[in-house]
Amino acid sequence: MTYLESMLRVLAVGLVLGAGLPAVFAAGLVAYSRGRGGENADGTVQLGNTALKYLGIALFIFVGWVIITAVAWITRATVIHHFGVDLFPFVP
Repeated sequence: MTYLESMLRVLAVGLVLGAGLPAVFAAGLVAYSRGRGGENADGTVQLGNTALKYLGIALFIFVGWVIITAVAWITRATVIHHFGVDLFPFVP
C-alpha cells in the first residue's frame, strides 16, 4: 500500500504545482492589471486600486518563493555536498 500512497502523493503535488502555480500567477496578473488603473479606450482615466495591485505583487512573490524552494529542494544533496550547507535542516 505504500507504493499506492506514494503515487497518489506525487499525483497530488503534480496537480497542485503543475496546474495551481500557473493559476495563481494568472490571478496575480489579473489583480495587478486591474489594480494598476490606466487610460480607457474612450480617453478617460481610471484610478488604480492599490489593494488589488499589492495582492498581485504578493501572488507574484508567492509563486517565485515556491519556484526557488522547489529548485533548492531538488538540488539539496548537491548543495550539501559542495558547500556543506543544509538548506532544509528540519527534514531528515
